[in-house]
Amino acid sequence: MGNDSSIVVIGGGPAGLAAAARLCELGKPSTVVEASGRVGGMAGSISLWGHTVDLGPHRFFSADPVVVNFWHRYVASNYVMVSRQTRIFYKGKFFDYPLKAGNALRNLGVGQALLSVGSYVKSRVAPMPDDESLESWISNRFGRVLFRTFFKTYTEKLWGISCKELDADWAAQRIQGLTLWGAIKSAIIGNRGNKHKTLVDEFAYPKSGNQFFYDQMRLAIENFPGSSVELDSRVTKINVDDGRVSGIELSTGKTIVAEWVVSSMPLTLLVRGLPNVPEDVLEASSKLRFRNTILIYLLVDSQDLFPDQWLYIHDSNVLHGRITNFRNWSPDIIGSDGRTVLCIEFWCFDGDPMWQDSEVNLVQKAIQEVAAVGLVSEDLVVEGRMIRIPKCYPVYERGYQQPLKLVTDYLDTISGLILIGRYGSFKYNNQDHSILMGILAAEAVADNRKPDLWGVNTESVYQEQGASRTLTGQME
Repeated sequence: MGNDSSIVVIGGGPAGLAAAARLCELGKPSTVVEASGRVGGMAGSISLWGHTVDLGPHRFFSADPVVVNFWHRYVASNYVMVSRQTRIFYKGKFFDYPLKAGNALRNLGVGQALLSVGSYVKSRVAPMPDDESLESWISNRFGRVLFRTFFKTYTEKLWGISCKELDADWAAQRIQGLTLWGAIKSAIIGNRGNKHKTLVDEFAYPKSGNQFFYDQMRLAIENFPGSSVELDSRVTKINVDDGRVSGIELSTGKTIVAEWVVSSMPLTLLVRGLPNVPEDVLEASSKLRFRNTILIYLLVDSQDLFPDQWLYIHDSNVLHGRITNFRNWSPDIIGSDGRTVLCIEFWCFDGDPMWQDSEVNLVQKAIQEVAAVGLVSEDLVVEGRMIRIPKCYPVYERGYQQPLKLVTDYLDTISGLILIGRYGSFKYNNQDHSILMGILAAEAVADNRKPDLWGVNTESVYQEQGASRTLTGQME
């Protein structure tokens, strides 16, 4: 038998740490168990070649004052405001994103621009049949030409399946508030006053890297009497007695007794760790898939590669989908060697050959591909490193709602179990969505009640009304 704690938080990423930190603020100790050797999850940072780099690009932006105030409590003044520059690479040209009228017109050409407008008009007059796919949702909202130009290739790289097989829920969460005319307006007059997430021109970033925020939360948790953060602690089982959680078991054999378990571990793994799960729930869980990420970091012997924080690569001739340039975030994370660290992202499933490929092969692949799109000459690359991150993105395959509902309905019957975060709720959250879930979960536990968090990251509610009002009835 190990330590006893009334509250256990599984996972030391954005959602889990936010839950534990908020519990401390409310006077409630908890035990955080994290499978890896550090906190921050996919939103954390590491040191490479004397530089600090994140695990992909992770900016902070939120329209919710509860989330913003929470972030500032831990980051304090240790952040910079970054003027966002991101572009789309498509057919050998760079499109400003958010769109700028002159740049878009030059790159598309007058003929293609007119085709795009004509396609949009056609989609309004004679929309394609709505089969609840991502393809029909975007095509009917923006037109087929713009769908093929700015959505199809990148989206299919990320998810690994056709846009016809992706559910429209992804678009409803990510770009519901964005319209063609809104994008055109922003392209002409800029984004002054525009609060839609995909169009913000500036974002906050901790001076020393995103890890700072998570390390500060960890310190606050560990300094609170009765609370702890246990690293390298993989959960293998969630104990349930008479319909209520009673604790967890770790791969080390240690048991922690608890009345509340707040879990951000992947939903599918959680289900497999529960006792006596009905066969139909197990079968439904097996239909839910996550997409993996392979990060290739390249040390490049140059200080002046491109001005963007990250680039979206829509070129169908290469496999990578996004490139991050860490020289363009905060001066404090840049090494003193006059070099630049790039992060090249590939996405794959567990069974794909790429997931099993060697570091040597994948680093070489990344070098060849960034050279192929004209960003970096191969002879400038000094060194490369690979990091594999499993189960990063919940895949919204068409019809996924039915098995997901079967699973979540069952899990909702277990008292004391709360699911949060991108992995735990099987929802494509940003940092701010997951932080909000953690905060709301903590407030519910402090009130000895089980919250309904499934509405977090319903974009129209979250951004325009404020999920804290909708879900907790209070503001801080």
